Amino acid sequence: MTALSRFVRTTAFKLSAIYIAVFSAFSVFFVLYISYTANVVLNDQVRDTIRAELLGLADQYRSGGLIAMVDAIEQRAYQPGASLYLVTDLSGRILAGNVSRVSNELLSRPGIEPITVPYQRFADERQERTAMVQVVRLTGGYRVLVGRDVGEREAFRAVIGNALAWALAVMIGLAVLTWVFVSRRVLKRIDSLSATSRRIMDGDLSGRLEVVGTGDEFDRLAESLNAMLERIESLLYGLKDVSDNIAHDLKTPLTRLRNRVEAALAGPRDADGYRDALESTIEESERLISTFDALLLIARIEAGSPAGEKTEIDAAAIARDVAELYEPVAEEAGLRIEVDAPEPACLPARRELVSQAMANLVDNAIKYAARYGADNGVVKVAVRREADNVVLSVVDNGPGIPAEERERVLQRFVRLEASRSQSGSGLGLSLVAALVRLMGGKLELADADPGLAVTVTLPVA
Repeated sequence: MTALSRFVRTTAFKLSAIYIAVFSAFSVFFVLYISYTANVVLNDQVRDTIRAELLGLADQYRSGGLIAMVDAIEQRAYQPGASLYLVTDLSGRILAGNVSRVSNELLSRPGIEPITVPYQRFADERQERTAMVQVVRLTGGYRVLVGRDVGEREAFRAVIGNALAWALAVMIGLAVLTWVFVSRRVLKRIDSLSATSRRIMDGDLSGRLEVVGTGDEFDRLAESLNAMLERIESLLYGLKDVSDNIAHDLKTPLTRLRNRVEAALAGPRDADGYRDALESTIEESERLISTFDALLLIARIEAGSPAGEKTEIDAAAIARDVAELYEPVAEEAGLRIEVDAPEPACLPARRELVSQAMANLVDNAIKYAARYGADNGVVKVAVRREADNVVLSVVDNGPGIPAEERERVLQRFVRLEASRSQSGSGLGLSLVAALVRLMGGKLELADADPGLAVTVTLPVA
């Protein structure tokens, strides 16, 4: 592709060409319209002037005959700005006036309406001028010509032509300035976007589009694309973290599973030993399957594509159902569950997502709550409506989570030292965080003194 073809294909050239074409068309139309309108007005004025002159001369002719009319013409003919006058006899001899020559054809064919003809005002004048005249035939073959020079009209046309030429020149200059502005400013932004895009395609996910702060469409586009790039980068790094965590955290249970099978095969060949090994293997496999299911669910949630449509649900009723479901588990752990959800708290959401989040929080609270006995160990579940939000909270009186660790525990496979003795995969709170993000809510971890207070705020609208 040549330099000229690249130049012609640029947006700046196309915008400049369109600018020139559109504004030139409007300018030509505007100037021609003004010229035509002004020409019509001037012609009407000339016609009215000629008619008025003829009426005046007709009055002189009626009152004093040809001599009085000729005297009136002689008085008017040589005044500054005088009209054109000519009186001839039947043979064409000039009797009075300020016109030295007109065509005999004009005098022999007088018209009712003024016509535009060439003429000479002075005998020694060689250049012909143009005038609008009207010829009237009198008794005895005399002819009277009255007219006005239209040189002013021609001068006006020349002025209009010059104005049109200057207008076109100015528009072409403005088009060139527009091209310079677009090429230096707009195309520079586009080149910056293209360069950043190529860098990102080469693997540098940290690249971001330039935002200059003008608030124009390029800034808005850059901000939207930067948000998308941040989301893509977060998902890719999240995928990397998941792969690393799977390789690290699932290696131990898989190794334990393999060792247990090898120990069963190496031991005595009795049915009870094989049964115990198979049962423990099934338990370990179920834990692994649960971990993979949680990972798949988190991946689907973060991709924004969980199944189900939003419906009007009652979060208070869901909290009571979850508490009832986990009541036997809590009693077995020496705890009790208290539910504070006296009034309906409706919001548009996916019921299975809210149920999953609430179940994870209650299960986590039961698992890590302090075991003070049936009278002291308690998990408090509350649902309330606050302005345009529904607030769900689960509070336990267990060891809690240190403030500096509360952000980290929302990541996948993160387990604190105090919870290493408990069964689990470290995906409970990360799954809740993903669910809350999907629903456009907010998750907060706080100190319950003692214990942990988890609050989920979900928007009603």
